[in-house]
Amino acid sequence: MDIREISAVWESALELPVWDGPKVWVHGDLSSGNLLSIDGRLSAVIDFGALGVGDPAVDLIIAWNLLPAEVRPGFRSQTVVDEATWKRGRAWALSIALIQLPYYFQTNLPLAENARYVIGEVLADYRGED
Repeated sequence: MDIREISAVWESALELPVWDGPKVWVHGDLSSGNLLSIDGRLSAVIDFGALGVGDPAVDLIIAWNLLPAEVRPGFRSQTVVDEATWKRGRAWALSIALIQLPYYFQTNLPLAENARYVIGEVLADYRGED
């Protein structure tokens, strides 16, 4: 992993305006492991242990945690968030992945691999802004 590039993504996120809209309900851990499907369609969201109110960006992590790059623009077009919120969501995804990777590196290989995937997706998305 390119630590300079990861740092650049994080530094750019720190320059974004903070959420100043109304607080909204957020799941807080909207990741692929907390989504259930039947016949390829979303059927349930589970694990509401991090439920709270705050910045809607936190629930955008699913865009990088689960969705491949080619469908992310379609998902983005269906959200009702501004560019800063979208980018804060990307930073949330990066932050969580950077915590998960070393934590699960030896104990939960699928989660560690997903963390690597998310980091790669976030970096590719950031590079695409140029």
